[in-house]
Amino acid sequence: MYYDVLKALHIIFVVTWFAGLFYLVRLFIYHREAEDKPVAERDVLVPQFRIMERRLWAAITLPSGVLATAFGVALIWLNPAWLRMPFMWVKLAFVGGLWVYMWAVWRILAECRDGSPSASSIRLRFLNELPTVILIAVVFLIVLKDAVGWIWGVAGILGLALLLTLAIKRYQKLRAGQQEPGEGA
Repeated sequence: MYYDVLKALHIIFVVTWFAGLFYLVRLFIYHREAEDKPVAERDVLVPQFRIMERRLWAAITLPSGVLATAFGVALIWLNPAWLRMPFMWVKLAFVGGLWVYMWAVWRILAECRDGSPSASSIRLRFLNELPTVILIAVVFLIVLKDAVGWIWGVAGILGLALLLTLAIKRYQKLRAGQQEPGEGA
């Protein structure tokens, strides 16, 4: 039962970690786009986005990442046989990649605190899709527990990434066509 409670807590904090990452990078996009608004709008929106970004990071995203990782380590500690399974090493590599992503998000958060994100909103939109790809990969790895099948999963993820890229480009074109003269991107 102790193991199952740890597993439940691990899943809960993985869900909240991803929710925080999805929303935080979305806030960065809105923050970046608010920088191009007229002064009156910008002066209201940007400070509000800074507050939201800081609180989301400090109250949900970072603590959830730490707790999800801690409960995952505890699960492996209680069942070290997982480390003899190749799929687990692939999963752990994805988790490591997610922590690199967290570091990048933290850097963008610092830029937002000190001014505005240096990345364009389109680049931030691409960045926003990375945790989706990682989430899909990890879920398939855990459900299938297949050391060879994950290669097909990664190929599928790359296909998904290509579809997401095309969708973002299409959205960008549609949005550019809907702008009124003088309106920012």
